[in-house]
Amino acid sequence: MAARVPGPVSATVSAQAPGAVRPAATVAATAVATAVATVVATVRGLTRRFGDRTVLDGLDLTIGRGEFVALLGRSGSGKSTLLRALAGLDEEVEGGLEVDGSVAVAFQEPRLVPWKRVRDNLTLGLTAPDPAGRAEAALAEVGLADRARAWPLTLSGGEAQRASLARALVREPGLLLLDEPFSALDALTRITVHRLVLDLWAAHGPAVLLVTHDVDEALLLADRILVLDGGRLAHEWTVAAPRPRHRDHPDLLTLRAALLSALGVTPEGPA
Repeated sequence: MAARVPGPVSATVSAQAPGAVRPAATVAATAVATAVATVVATVRGLTRRFGDRTVLDGLDLTIGRGEFVALLGRSGSGKSTLLRALAGLDEEVEGGLEVDGSVAVAFQEPRLVPWKRVRDNLTLGLTAPDPAGRAEAALAEVGLADRARAWPLTLSGGEAQRASLARALVREPGLLLLDEPFSALDALTRITVHRLVLDLWAAHGPAVLLVTHDVDEALLLADRILVLDGGRLAHEWTVAAPRPRHRDHPDLLTLRAALLSALGVTPEGPA
């Protein structure tokens, strides 16, 4: 079982007169405290086996506070397995896993409880003060203020996914995990929800780990793109293009080609 250690990490650094020379040990301690304060999730040597098959093989990963990370990989490469481990939903993983703060997940399917109205889905298990007020504010953020009393089965696919995002964000997580939440949406709705996710990310500031099969989606949304292969992170790119991004940006086109190559996709099809 992985040693998963959730909860806040705090560090105190004493003030010092300008120009004073601090001892090397103090400088090192300050650097470590700063590094810890900017990290929301740390994974070390994470391993997950299903029978004789090893899906995650000593995987290492660090996610910065407020960072937007996209995770790509072929089907069966362990993307969702890693996400479930970070969410605390898999107790069979081995290795070290530490998350600073709370975690929320939005899955591929909205997973709204059908016998509770939309607002009640958001307040389910919510322990914060004034849960109803927080839920209504979150629904307003995603454009569903007028659907708070609706039944989930009356929502469109896009509305249901927006409600799922609101349910995740109403908990103000330090780490938001998105498991292919846009894959079932039509192209136009997906564009709208992409913009919404970026707006919500900018407003709330969680770190985001997006699991996706869509290279263009990763390029448009993420600060950093990772490719999972053989149970480990095989490739990593930083996306420096300014937002809002356009698919025909030269840097994105170059990076797109590199990503497709890393995923084994050629102009003729899969390698």
